[in-house]
Amino acid sequence: MNNNRIYLSLAHTGGEEQKYIQEAFDTNWVVPLGPNVDAFEKLLAQYLTDKGNKQVVALSSGTAAIHLALLQLGVKPGDEVICQSFTFAASANPIKYVGATPVFVDSERDTWNMSPSLLLEAIHDRIRKTGKKPKAIIPVHLYGMPARIDEIMRIANEEGIPVLEDAAEALGSSYKGQKCGTFGEFACLSFNGNKMITTSGGGALVCSTPEQVKKTKFYATQARDNAPHYQHSEIGYNYRMSNICAGIGRGQMVVLDEHVARRREIHKIYREQLAGLPGISLLENPSSDFASNHWLTCVLIEPEIAGYTREDLRLAMEAANIETRPLWKPMHMQPVYADAPFYGDGTSESLFEKGLCLPSSPVLSSEDIDRVIYVVYSNSKP
Repeated sequence: MNNNRIYLSLAHTGGEEQKYIQEAFDTNWVVPLGPNVDAFEKLLAQYLTDKGNKQVVALSSGTAAIHLALLQLGVKPGDEVICQSFTFAASANPIKYVGATPVFVDSERDTWNMSPSLLLEAIHDRIRKTGKKPKAIIPVHLYGMPARIDEIMRIANEEGIPVLEDAAEALGSSYKGQKCGTFGEFACLSFNGNKMITTSGGGALVCSTPEQVKKTKFYATQARDNAPHYQHSEIGYNYRMSNICAGIGRGQMVVLDEHVARRREIHKIYREQLAGLPGISLLENPSSDFASNHWLTCVLIEPEIAGYTREDLRLAMEAANIETRPLWKPMHMQPVYADAPFYGDGTSESLFEKGLCLPSSPVLSSEDIDRVIYVVYSNSKP
């Protein structure tokens, strides 16, 4: 058994990427925008829905997508935005970009995503305390697991609050047959190097109307007015994806379904091989309504049963030259958000304490997976 480094989630190319990159160089489209950008956006929209009710704008990051969505939702200083606490900082930071205050909501146990009951509690309590409704809701489809998005959308619609889905980790996941990233008014996607597909970096904003697409492109290209000279009546940003990066994305779309299938296969292997071990469980689809892409396979360690902690397992993996990662530290526990309102019941704190992400990249070999499983067994009780 070799001891080469096993990484958590490496990018994997399919062979078509170089063709589109070379096409960009051959035609001198080595700029932000171009044929690859247009084609990549259309491929993403077609992948998400065949109804034609969603359009996609390719951007420099998923974080930029959330920022531009919040701007279009009219979020301003003094406003509040409800955000899932159990997530990566990029879900929440754009709220501060626009001068608003994040209000964090805890997760439910089975999906690890925003709790609908706590969401409703947070909305009503913020109205009581501030006299106005939050301006938006940001649920996250964490680790590829769909949130209970129908309940979240029902609450949001009844309360008259728009939803901005964070689907950065959920490309290829679906809920009740509908792709994640197509439920809300807006949704963000990410193509960072460790995601389902990559553009070496980058993201996209999923929009519901042509007007939103136009405004997103306007903001993302420095908000230049329609004039023969450079004139700006609004603050803009340099957020557009380059034609080179979009060429990588076009090539990645060819193998997206293969990547989803492989990550699901890896999850299945972990589930079967770790079944029956005391004190260890995996994040699983709660029912047939949920179809996670299993971007990362995540385990929970119950130390009083397993006889070891999440940190014990992480250190054992590192000693075996295997990269793992604790689950996201909730936003309400982060020093930068210590003063933000939080509505919770301890779920995300427990998940953070007990959870670990295992290597899940499509490039994993059978030998790699065997090495990971061996370390888990080595830490388990006889």
